[in-house]
This record gives sequence, structure tokens and C-alpha cells, in this order.
Amino acid sequence: MSRMPRRWNVWSIAFLALIGIGLVYGAVRSPGAFIVPIVVLGGIFLLYKFPPSFLSGYGSKSGRTQVKQSRAAAAKTKTNKPRSKTVPFRVIEGGKDDDDLPKYH
Repeated sequence: MSRMPRRWNVWSIAFLALIGIGLVYGAVRSPGAFIVPIVVLGGIFLLYKFPPSFLSGYGSKSGRTQVKQSRAAAAKTKTNKPRSKTVPFRVIEGGKDDDDLPKYH
């Protein structure tokens, strides 16, 4: 499902046209102002796409060793689990008289 509107109305077309005109005008007037954001965003994109080797295993489980429990330890953790008590519910009778209240209020 895309987030683009199904039908472009006049206001959205005018807004996008003004943004485009502003970007072109800014690039023509001072091209140096666009170089820094482009370099920073390009660097972030490259680091995201091709992470350095010291960050490649960070946050993923592939770099970690996994420890398996032995059968005895697994059985011990299952049996030492505290069991919850089953408490039957009680109905507490209310103190209001339903006869005094009208049927519809």
C-alpha cells in the first residue's frame, strides 16, 4: 500500500512545484550550500549500505555464540517453576435494592 495520494489535487501540485522552484533557485544562487548536505547524506547512505568491518556484527546475533542448555538443566528449570494457585472466584452480594429503582431512568 503506497502513501501517495490517489488523486493529485491543485494544492499538492502547487506545493510540489514551489518546492522544486525553491530547490532549483537555491542551487543556482549558492551551489556550495547544497554540497554539504549531499555529502553528509551520501556518507550516511554508504555507511548504511556497506558498514565497516568493526560494525558489521554489532547488534546482530550472527556474531554471538549461542549456548545450549543441557537436558538436565532444562528439566530443572521447568520443574522449579512456581505453580500458581487456582483461586475460585466468589460472588459478593450487593447492598442495593433493585425494587426501589424505576425500570428506566
